[in-house]
Amino acid sequence: MTNSRQLIDGLLRGRQGERVGHYDGPWPDTLAAWVAQGYPMRRVHKEAGETRWDEDGRRTPVETAGEYLEPVPFAEHFNIDVVGAGGWFEWEPLRGYDELLQETDEWVIRRNGAGATTRTMKHKVGMVEHLDFRMNSRAVWERDYRPHLLELDPARYDAEAVAHTRRRLAALRRAGVWSYYLHQFVWQNLSQSLGEAVLFESLLLDPDWIRDFNRVYTDFYITHYAYLFETAGLPDGIFFCDDLGYKNGLFASPKVLGDLIFPFYREMVDLFHSYDLPVIFHTCGGIAKAMPLIIEAGFDAINPIERKALGNDPFAFAEQYGDRIALTGGIDVRVYETNDKEIIRREVAEFVQGMKARGARLIAAADAGIPSTVRYDTYCYAVEVLREHWTY
Repeated sequence: MTNSRQLIDGLLRGRQGERVGHYDGPWPDTLAAWVAQGYPMRRVHKEAGETRWDEDGRRTPVETAGEYLEPVPFAEHFNIDVVGAGGWFEWEPLRGYDELLQETDEWVIRRNGAGATTRTMKHKVGMVEHLDFRMNSRAVWERDYRPHLLELDPARYDAEAVAHTRRRLAALRRAGVWSYYLHQFVWQNLSQSLGEAVLFESLLLDPDWIRDFNRVYTDFYITHYAYLFETAGLPDGIFFCDDLGYKNGLFASPKVLGDLIFPFYREMVDLFHSYDLPVIFHTCGGIAKAMPLIIEAGFDAINPIERKALGNDPFAFAEQYGDRIALTGGIDVRVYETNDKEIIRREVAEFVQGMKARGARLIAAADAGIPSTVRYDTYCYAVEVLREHWTY
């Protein structure tokens, strides 16, 4: 029998496996909720300066070396096939810039190195409000931010991070798990630097600015990935993340995306393929109309097939594109949120059997991570059902 690493590698390279793959991830506050529901913990030695888990599910700096309780890693506990190994480097033009503007017991307002001001709620995971963007014109981009992205800056992925990634890769290889590096790319960078209003206007009114932004960032990523691969080592593949849509469709037309965004995707996919690394494209939202572009760009898999979004029918994707791309995700997390085992058994079984019947190269996962509204025993049961049906 093949191990997880061999299985996922085969699925991403066009070969049908012995079974369906499995990939998932809980939100930070989910593990905190699950610990109260019986999720296993273990003691881990931590040195001062490292981080430890706290009861809110966040990472807290360690002030005194010692033994600290940590949840057993999710991927280890559930024998997940696909696990991150690192690979995130600082993408904001002003590296290390973090300006605290205002703070209360409930929230904190900061300005980052891309000139964006956000308000983050302290006790609600994922609650980030965009307040202001300094990069609101091409002139500001060219004067204040562009010059900081033109050369390799090894400190964007420092020596400690490199060493940690090397250890992580080695551990995952020993465990026979498929490892990946993850990063966002130009669409996320644009929306988080310009803000949606300026971005959408500029797609039509100043497309040359968008092209220049994307050209600079593509060269930046190519340079920094080369450094990362040389110093930290190669993973088994890449998670390439850009959210191109919302529940009712794409943020921009396929024509605009094809002209201004996807040529740069193609460059990055070609780069990763030159290292013999398969690439999984993560994008939320209704992406049905972008599927031909995704296929043409050369991506090896699509994730997460968000079920509540318009046009995202995984069975239709399997029938139309299953011979050209692997499918990752597709389980409607709202099914898990019912916490109703009868519903979960029916829906998970029908999904997996339906995808297998269509010949899909499937890596099953919830389509929006695992929120804290899903109980620990519910998720355990969902995994049990998945594994009852996952053999091809």
